[in-house]
Amino acid sequence: MIVNQDNLEKKFMKLAFNKASINVGSTNLNPSVGCIVVKNGAVISSGTTSIGGRPHAEFNALKKNLNFKGSTIYITLEPCVHYGKTNPCVNLIKEKKIKKVCYPLLDFDVRTRNKAKNFLNKNNIKVKIGILKNEALNFYKSYFLWKNINVLPYIDAKIAISKDFFSVNKKSKWITNEISRSKVHLMRSRYDCIVSTYKSVNNDNSILDCRISGIENRSPSRVIIDKDLNLKRNLELYKSCKKIKTYVIIRKRDKTKEKYLKSQNIKILKIKHKGKGQLSFRDIFLKLKKIGFTRILCEAGLQTINNLIQQKLIHNLYVFSSSQLLGKNGQNSYKKLLKQLKFKKKIKININLSQDQLYKFKIK
Repeated sequence: MIVNQDNLEKKFMKLAFNKASINVGSTNLNPSVGCIVVKNGAVISSGTTSIGGRPHAEFNALKKNLNFKGSTIYITLEPCVHYGKTNPCVNLIKEKKIKKVCYPLLDFDVRTRNKAKNFLNKNNIKVKIGILKNEALNFYKSYFLWKNINVLPYIDAKIAISKDFFSVNKKSKWITNEISRSKVHLMRSRYDCIVSTYKSVNNDNSILDCRISGIENRSPSRVIIDKDLNLKRNLELYKSCKKIKTYVIIRKRDKTKEKYLKSQNIKILKIKHKGKGQLSFRDIFLKLKKIGFTRILCEAGLQTINNLIQQKLIHNLYVFSSSQLLGKNGQNSYKKLLKQLKFKKKIKININLSQDQLYKFKIK
């Protein structure tokens, strides 16, 4: 049987991306990388960037007590060559006598960019660059935006609507089913920051965390836009502020209200503004990027989501669509907004949510 080498390499690289996807949103400022080690046509080891960003995927794949001599490794991003808190990954690759290194594209970090190949070739290690390059560019979009100081970070938004397009159920807190709500928790774990508004948090008593067994420790930081400090007291969200970093963005100072929020372990962020108008979303997101957030998920009401879309600040809008009709019990219709988005790239996500559906609209 003749095996197509290009197809085989693509399969191994896809496996590496599967590994990389495990810790997306949980690797701090480092990108989540996957690494697959292949010897004699079989996968003998694999690794993923650890939660927090270290150790790197290559270290986790090559730390095992195996004979790696003559192996080929598939890495989803160019291996690092610089000295930081850990030694360069290329040194470990050399030490383990790897025969060939494959990666889809160059790192965006100037300390490493386009330097690994030269080091590896000098040590008689073959290098192949470009396998699944387009997939890699899409996968590392948030990392690229983070490294580009002149642009906003990677931002998505999420909404839930009934079959007749309402986002508020007057008779219940919930619109979608329990499976969809679990999927939302899983989705949150892939971001390092959730942005909401005081209105959404007050109305829903939102906690904005991950409550699925096994990923409780992956709850992203929470940012609540509350320009005039109107957050209610005794919200459920306060109970987890010691464990989950929580910020409130304000426009003007109020020592009494700020004192209460600080007593709940909430950090106050003041955003400069011009005049008496709304806070600038662009300024907010740039501030969050400066703090160190690279992947942001917005969960808010109709007005906020509409503004984000009109200003073209988000990359994707995820829509959880319920099978139930709310009729007179429905409030805040998204029908007009979604009609405007009909020309945007709409993708149905193939996932079993029972009677619910999940769609992704590509905004930019």
